[in-house]
Amino acid sequence: MYNVLLCDDEPDIVNALKIYLAPEGYQLFTAENGAQAVETVKQENIHLVLLDIMMPQMDGITAISRIREFSNIPIILLTAKAESEDIVLGLGVGADDYVTKPFVPVELLARVRSQLRRYASLGSRPETPDAITVGSVSLDDRKKTVTVDGTAIALTPMEFSILKLLMLNTGKVFSTKEIYEAVWGAPSYGSEGSVAVHIRHIREKIEIDPSAPRHLKVVWGQGYKMEGESK
Repeated sequence: MYNVLLCDDEPDIVNALKIYLAPEGYQLFTAENGAQAVETVKQENIHLVLLDIMMPQMDGITAISRIREFSNIPIILLTAKAESEDIVLGLGVGADDYVTKPFVPVELLARVRSQLRRYASLGSRPETPDAITVGSVSLDDRKKTVTVDGTAIALTPMEFSILKLLMLNTGKVFSTKEIYEAVWGAPSYGSEGSVAVHIRHIREKIEIDPSAPRHLKVVWGQGYKMEGESK
């Protein structure tokens, strides 16, 4: 049984989430603000968090940053369509995905199932090389570290997974839809934009000049690829 934390300061939203998720057999925990969410993740064996952005006492962005200090559990943002800047910020500090209000039940459930599958399978994936190097970028899958010219780079779990996919397939072009479905493990439902946000953050971290990348390149109209000598 998976333990899912629902964090929103609007009772109607929490109740709607319960209606959608309870039939799936999840054990549901609730929190009214970010501070409560952080404490619940510390005290309980939570497997996934659904987290609102705009909340009193501690907002969702701050809560994500606090949770990422000690846990890599999946975090899905609950957002209004008008909160696009907050979505970008949330993905940048460690959120894995987002859903917009009002929720489409089938989409919400697909995203929750996808993140739980990904999290549960982290220790049982097919064997891949522990260490991959493409140009100046080195990724150690066992240690979950990335370095650029020997300098350690901090990536979120989703950024790490996207970079790993591209590095394992150096030179191959992936569309945003293909990246989403490969990394998130679910249909994109039109949320390929979250891939572009993660790609932008990865570039800012691994490239000397993100506007003229050496390694993580865009192929206009097709997608993204890694370039460089593989080792």
